[in-house]
Amino acid sequence: MDNPSISVILPAYNCERFIERSVKSVLEQSFTDFELIIIDDGSTDNTAAVIGKFNDPRIRFLQNEKNSGLVFTLNRGIDASTGKYIARMDGDDISLPFRFATQFSYLENNPATDMISSVADLISEDDQPLGEWSDDRNHLTARAIRNFLPKDNCIVHPAVLIRTALLKQYRFRREQSQAEDYDLWLRLAADGVKIEKINEPLLKHRILNQSFTRKRQTNVFWKNARTKINFSRHALASGKFNFFVFKTLGFGLADLLLGTGKKIKSIIIP
Repeated sequence: MDNPSISVILPAYNCERFIERSVKSVLEQSFTDFELIIIDDGSTDNTAAVIGKFNDPRIRFLQNEKNSGLVFTLNRGIDASTGKYIARMDGDDISLPFRFATQFSYLENNPATDMISSVADLISEDDQPLGEWSDDRNHLTARAIRNFLPKDNCIVHPAVLIRTALLKQYRFRREQSQAEDYDLWLRLAADGVKIEKINEPLLKHRILNQSFTRKRQTNVFWKNARTKINFSRHALASGKFNFFVFKTLGFGLADLLLGTGKKIKSIIIP
């Protein structure tokens, strides 16, 4: 498909249980001018076989030679994208039918906005509602998002639509693989990129009981501290001496102290 309006990047790794429904939720969008780039990151289950059953000319199926990680896979998808905008999607989430139409229309009619997200509904492995992510719902405007980002993330990554040229410029950084999406939002915000959010759930975001994200967050304060301090160090080394960067660094140092306190407490009180 030559130069579609949207390139959808969908990395997949061992998600055979959910990938069929996720792909269908993209193919059944009311907005049809898109390419769906699915990258299998060396799955060891039947993920690739499930994907291979689809017969739709909008699908471009790529396979990594080996499991190379999410950052590598996302950047490969970015390199392959030919659309005006890039939409993110995950292999276990569900895009609601009017997601692309709503987000595409917003960016087309708001040229000063470079990235649009939406709020998301949380669901379990069995499709049961799990409520809402409060930080997602409480920070909707460009100003609210920018003011909150130095403290914490408030954007659901698979709910995002962003201008392709911008994402090809920034990409994802391997050194921030524990929070590659949050690092990207920080870098965009530090450079004054306008990020907005639609106050309508356009994605069902699945929370997995044994997800890699949950396993690696034994001390979320330390994780956040690493992300913010690494971002700040990179920004300062690049000559970005603005309030946003210093604010993020301050919150990162605070997280470091909180994480250390949590660790000490766990030793004293097992």
